[in-house]
Amino acid sequence: MFPIRDHNPSRRPALVTYALIAVNLAVFLAMLPSYGDERALLSIYSDWALLPARISQGSGYDTFLTSMFMHGGVMHIAGNMLFLWIFGDNLEDEMGHMRYLGFYLLCGLAAGMAQYLADPGSRVPMVGASGAIAGVMGGYLLLFPKARVDVLFIFIIFFKVFPLPAWVMLGLWFALQVVAELSSTAGAGGVAHLAHVGGFVAGVVLALPLWLRLGGPIYWQRTHGRPVHAAARYARSSVPIVRRRR
Repeated sequence: MFPIRDHNPSRRPALVTYALIAVNLAVFLAMLPSYGDERALLSIYSDWALLPARISQGSGYDTFLTSMFMHGGVMHIAGNMLFLWIFGDNLEDEMGHMRYLGFYLLCGLAAGMAQYLADPGSRVPMVGASGAIAGVMGGYLLLFPKARVDVLFIFIIFFKVFPLPAWVMLGLWFALQVVAELSSTAGAGGVAHLAHVGGFVAGVVLALPLWLRLGGPIYWQRTHGRPVHAAARYARSSVPIVRRRR
């Protein structure tokens, strides 16, 4: 399942979200020549990726931040930026630009710390914005649990877009991260599931004061669990459907 959009684009330009996407893309493009050179890539990772063993030795604390803007490949950055683009704008709209930036960075730091504490002696480099973006998803879930998200479901050759409430889509995503971490194959494929879990929980906790200040459950009642502005109207495709002749 892949989310492709929500039904409530932000009221104002999400400048910080756009800037974060731009910075991540710029770093990825700068690293692009090294992806075909394993030695060059490992050199970059050794300097800028989060290496728990290095942290345990008392150095590389800055990599908690720098690793948040590095990615391991095209699909890695494409998936992360898609999630950030979908869920970041409404959260930025509600928090304001600078508070949202601080929220994003703190979620990323919490995600990195969760992964570090799980295995302080690990020499496997950790890179990616997914921990911070998981925090954005956690904050989105708390503030807008009933916002509608269009999810592309793919099963072999079957493709279908389903509109789902955010609490269903994000709750399922979070549950999958927990199951993957607890399963015997946790960590397979190089995915830092615990960083996702840590970032998501941090996002909920850090968004909690804002939610309470807005009224808590009363805020949900007032907004029906959705962003306060009206949902966008998405028109059906104008491409005609050609049916097979019998």
